[in-house]
Formats: sequence, C-alpha cells, structure tokens
Amino acid sequence: MSAGTGSPPPRVLADVFARTRVHDGALVLGAALFTALLARVAIAVPGSPVPITGQTLAVVLTAAALGPVRGTAGQLTYVLLGAVGLPFYSKGASGWAQVLGPTGGYLVGFIPAAFLMGLAAARHGFDRVAWKAVPLFLAGQLVILAIGVPWLCVVAPLDLATALHKGFLPFLPGGLLKATIAGLGMPLAWRLIRPREP
Repeated sequence: MSAGTGSPPPRVLADVFARTRVHDGALVLGAALFTALLARVAIAVPGSPVPITGQTLAVVLTAAALGPVRGTAGQLTYVLLGAVGLPFYSKGASGWAQVLGPTGGYLVGFIPAAFLMGLAAARHGFDRVAWKAVPLFLAGQLVILAIGVPWLCVVAPLDLATALHKGFLPFLPGGLLKATIAGLGMPLAWRLIRPREP
C-alpha cells in the first residue's frame, strides 16, 4: 500500500487512470478502436492472403497498458465488432467470413496474445524497461503468428512450408520493428505518468 493514500501502486498503466467500471469499459472500447485504427495501416504481401498491418502493434500496446482482463476484453471486442459488420479489419474488411477465412487465425490470435502480454506486464512489470519490453512484445506477435499459420494451413489450404513462407517469415522484420516501437514507448509512458502515481 502506498503511504498516505491507502491505494495500491499501479500494476499496469491503466490502473493510474481507471477508477470505476465505466473507466474500465471506456478503456476496453478504446483498445478495440485503437486496434481498428491501426488496421488501416496495411501493406500487401505478394503471393500471401495475409497483409502486414499495424494491428499487432495495437494488440501488444493495449494489452500491456490495460492488463490481462481489460486487454483481452479489448481484443475480444475488436474481433466481435468487426465480425458483426463494422469495417474494423485490415483494409476496412468485416464479417464472419473474415474471421473464418485464411486470415482469421491471426485475428483470433489477438485474444490469447493480449492475455499473455497483459499478464506479463501486470505480474512482472516487463513493460517498464526496454530490455525486457522489446522481447516481450516480440513474443506477443509470435503468439499471433503461431495461431495464424496453422489456421492458414487448414483454411487456405496450404502445406506447412508454404504457410510459413506466406504467413510467417514476411512478418518477422515488421514484428521486430513493432516490438521495438512498443518496447521503447511503454517505458517512456511509465516515466511520464510516475509523478501521478499515488
């Protein structure tokens, strides 16, 4: 407990701001909308049904900032809102056909990745220093790819070597870049909010 306030120190960044269930709900919706916004950043990969997008950056950032429960809820909300017809997926796509199609495994992968990233941030504070945060955020993106590639094998359908060539290898450089951005950004955010901590 912090001296003089009786409130515990924040475990994740959102704990500094979230005081009520309404705040929690707003943060969850914000995570979904932020992911939808970064989905607009989409680069086609020649020969692959899977584009390079900003979504995975949003997943790891919001998960670390919100923690496992709110972060997971944010990504679940994102996937569901896109599935019911809002143009939230890459290139403005939407609908259950996207979730069940070749790229659906990556979308579904956002949910466990968010939980694991949020848990690592909440329990261990890995998002507070860059040398821990960058590997953490890279691991989060690898979780998404690890779910997306087998899905691609089944739905496309592709053999494993082709699925790795089309749905895994092209995403490693961008994944490292996004992990670096998030890994530098989150510790900076923590430094900026420390004066506000109880």
